[in-house]
Amino acid sequence: MSIWILPAAGAPRLLAAAQLSNSVGDGAYYVCSAMYFTRVVGLSATQVGLGLTTAWAVGSLAGVPLGHLADRRGPRGTAVLLALATAAAAVAAFLAIRTFVPFVLAACLYATAQSGLAAARQALLGGLVDPAARTGLLARLQSVLNAGLAVGATLGGLALGHGTRAGYLAVFALDALGFLACALLLLRLPPVAPGRAEPAGEAKLAVLHDRPYAVVTLVNTVLLLRMPLLSLAIPLWIAARAEQLTWLVSPLFVLNTVAVMLFQVRTSRAVTDLPSATRTVRRSGAVLLAACAAFALSAAALPRWSVAAVLVAGSVLQVIGEMMQSAGSWQLSFDLAPARQLGQYQGFFGTGVAVARTLGPLLLTALLITWGTPGWLLLGALFLAAGCAMGPAARWAERTRTRPHPAVSG
Repeated sequence: MSIWILPAAGAPRLLAAAQLSNSVGDGAYYVCSAMYFTRVVGLSATQVGLGLTTAWAVGSLAGVPLGHLADRRGPRGTAVLLALATAAAAVAAFLAIRTFVPFVLAACLYATAQSGLAAARQALLGGLVDPAARTGLLARLQSVLNAGLAVGATLGGLALGHGTRAGYLAVFALDALGFLACALLLLRLPPVAPGRAEPAGEAKLAVLHDRPYAVVTLVNTVLLLRMPLLSLAIPLWIAARAEQLTWLVSPLFVLNTVAVMLFQVRTSRAVTDLPSATRTVRRSGAVLLAACAAFALSAAALPRWSVAAVLVAGSVLQVIGEMMQSAGSWQLSFDLAPARQLGQYQGFFGTGVAVARTLGPLLLTALLITWGTPGWLLLGALFLAAGCAMGPAARWAERTRTRPHPAVSG
């Protein structure tokens, strides 16, 4: 299918291959890690949850300084080192962990290296790819990411079915090899020259003082609350309100994954500059509101197959909103960041993902499972408000930039 093709040869294709190699390992790791640490290592579910929450919180804080390191020392070398560090953390996870404290330390190393790698890789992409082609390439990379996660999750499922320590260890080894391959592929890319040092009087971590960019990041973080919907909120909602349809959870996950693989590139073609990015984000808020309304409707006294149809419709709207939000936010994150500080700015923008992963489950569980239909409608209104707020936030950020941009329209 023409909408799912490899990126152009050269740097884009190498970036895609690196993305694929580590996403396969990630997919297997995410499926199996919790079960390994509880069933094999012997940690409690509470310890695993606390350790992972701590790890992603630490990782989110590390994104900015490691992104700054990529700006100063060069993004390619930094990305390679962080990919190797992630591989080492995966190896340490199954070689050394026997108690809670080593688990937390290894998880923090894994999450920190992952966050820094994401920032450095974005800076590397920004230095190698023409600005007009960035969003399109990021869309292809997202498709590759979903494909790799799907393959990895399948392999992880085999390890879960096997249920032995050897099976779990094979998953960790696969994850480590994936990041090792990622490092080798990134090493084949052309180097990107480090950015020049900050002018006298300018803070090294300038993004921490950039209030307009922080507001854009905050608005995007609100929209990223759609991330725990598929993995947590919707399965819990179905189990609580339509228990006879719990079999639908897996098909809805597959629907999301396949849709992003096939249609993220097409969705991103509409985003070419700041004005189109803010329009797309605004529309994503409206689509996510419609998705929330559909999920709320599924609690009504309807026949079973009508409820199933409503849940599928809500999931289709959710993935459309997800793809639109992703495309717009990619463009905004790059176009509003100074060219010489892409690493630290991408690291800061990426904290929204960590916040959504850390706080989203707690917030959505309370909002949706406890409040029910009113909670869904409130969440949808929050998505709509955030989508509408992105235009003013982006205009404010654009006015503070030192390089010219096209004027941002509502």
